Amino acid sequence: MNNNPIGVYDSGFGGLSVWRELHRALPRESLIYLGDGKNCPYGNKTEEQIRELAERAVGDLVERGCKMVVVACNTATAAAIEYLRERFSHLPIVGLEPAVKPACAMTRSKVVGVIATERSLVGRKFLSTLERYGEGVEVLKVVGEGFVEAVEADAEQEPRTEELVRRVVEPIIERGADVIVLGCTHYPFLGDVIRRVVGDREVAVIDSGEAVEKRVESLLDKFSLRCAEDNVPRLEFLSYADEEYRARLEHKALR
Repeated sequence: MNNNPIGVYDSGFGGLSVWRELHRALPRESLIYLGDGKNCPYGNKTEEQIRELAERAVGDLVERGCKMVVVACNTATAAAIEYLRERFSHLPIVGLEPAVKPACAMTRSKVVGVIATERSLVGRKFLSTLERYGEGVEVLKVVGEGFVEAVEADAEQEPRTEELVRRVVEPIIERGADVIVLGCTHYPFLGDVIRRVVGDREVAVIDSGEAVEKRVESLLDKFSLRCAEDNVPRLEFLSYADEEYRARLEHKALR
């Protein structure tokens, strides 16, 4: 058993969608969430820049005693996960990737839409997964322009955000997609808006949060890292931005 915290890292607010899955399924585990904030968004940065940012963040979580780190950022996973696993080889590091495999398995129309950041859509892991599981399926790769910025600004329910979402989602549905993959952890915060745009059309919307949570549980068991049943969990929120941003992280997580 190990009562040390699990670290969760993202460029900003997005990884809170994964944090919520972990907190729901593992309520006794302590969690430290690090939302960069200062350098968000990551989607338009170079691989080298993202790797440097991710190394600093994971290093800080390791210094705080984390027994495992979840890189709850699709863009950071695409650019840096292999490097991070080499750099911090002494602890489990869980990454993310768009849920292409389940999407391709469940589609009936054989058309799937993947909405993600530009960096994620050209990542080696994503492309190899697509090649492996996407045979016979048309996968529409679309950048969620403005999605991350809307979530960071707490503007999910504003009319301008719905218009942003509509401009991205409608063409995907018009081209026959019956499954839409949310390939960035910020995007589930736009779930209500996306469902309004989809309406009563038979289109499934999926993300990777649940799969990541299951992976974390399997690694906790594999390495005997689960906390004690009587552990009093500690929930901590950190950011490289200012205190206001850190407080917003905490509020968004716990509301």
